[in-house]
Amino acid sequence: MKILVLNAGSSSQKTCLYRIESVLPEHPSVPLWEGRIQLDGDQAEIRAKDSRGATFEDSIKVQQGTSSVAQLLDNLWSQKAQAVAAPSAVDVVAHRIVNGGSEFKDPALITPEVKTAIARMASLAPLHNSVELDGIEFIEKRFGSVPQVAVFDTGFHSSLPEPAYVYPGPYEWLARGIRRYGFHGINHQYCAERAAQLLSGELGSLKIVTCHLGNGCSLAAVHAGQSVDTTMGFTPLEGLMMGTRSGSLDPGILTYLMRQGFTGAQLDELLNRKSGLLAISGISGDMREIVNAMKEGHPRAKLAFEIFVHRLRSCIGAMIATLGGIDALVFTAGIGENSPEVRAEACAKFGFLGVELDSVKNAQPSQDRDISQSDSAVRVFVVRAQEDWAMAKAAWKLLSTKVGG
Repeated sequence: MKILVLNAGSSSQKTCLYRIESVLPEHPSVPLWEGRIQLDGDQAEIRAKDSRGATFEDSIKVQQGTSSVAQLLDNLWSQKAQAVAAPSAVDVVAHRIVNGGSEFKDPALITPEVKTAIARMASLAPLHNSVELDGIEFIEKRFGSVPQVAVFDTGFHSSLPEPAYVYPGPYEWLARGIRRYGFHGINHQYCAERAAQLLSGELGSLKIVTCHLGNGCSLAAVHAGQSVDTTMGFTPLEGLMMGTRSGSLDPGILTYLMRQGFTGAQLDELLNRKSGLLAISGISGDMREIVNAMKEGHPRAKLAFEIFVHRLRSCIGAMIATLGGIDALVFTAGIGENSPEVRAEACAKFGFLGVELDSVKNAQPSQDRDISQSDSAVRVFVVRAQEDWAMAKAAWKLLSTKVGG
């Protein structure tokens, strides 16, 4: 079965093609083909590579939107890639859907009703759901009747207990769907399962805090394989400081700004696209650029880094408190995998819990590696984000069940 995965993020569009035969591999497979659109202002940079890691198209600039996705997918059947002969060779397309609300917990075949629900939830994930819906409609036009599967980022967090997902506002909010949903669930679930493998055991009663740190950031407290708390909430705006998103703020700031004349649309733009690392540093929302500027003595870059770490530590502590302890701390996604500075500072205040990093391993970790000292009471892992593989598995399982049934 050839499975095409579309993974639309807040700053990128990732696309992979996997082949899964009759038996599901224990470990992630190397994609037959993969490509990435990195959004940059009013344009998008495209680069694609095959399973050998060879780049077969130079980076080019195109207008954002469906046209860029189309050019990326055209590589699938190009002579350079030779991944598939035509769209008809793809058996199923899996889409990451950020917000499935309370309606969707498990992966689902996409129907008109599912599309309507995704569109309805777009107001709660303004940087994601509408883009994902565009991707679904594009596949319908280009690939015809190929089955499409929605894999929901909110699904893993459907196990949150009531005290964790009900907000302390008017109780009537709950009936209106105003509650904590949580996001990044596909990767939080994968990383918790991978950490258990690295610990050579089952999830069982393990207490794991997973730190998904990228342009968007969230933590999850995972107990025995179930999400019991997370930092993102009703929308992906709550919680940690992020690349361009503010994370949690005093709500009184917003009512104050509204009295000053700010509209809802202006606040939405301000909090989602003009806050976070970008706003504080005045340089970039990219942690790599923040760290480089900080090392060169840039005071606002230093402040942005320190705010990020302060909030990260606070939220890790909250997750540990919810769990009543911790067996493993996992760092994943762009910042989590690639910033030894963030990992070191995040762990520095948890020595009282027995968290001890190995500075050499932390400086240059290989993928899916324990970077803690041998006598650390808490294992600290760097785990490569594998959302695309997790989505491919979910689509394979769903279609296999449908065919088998």
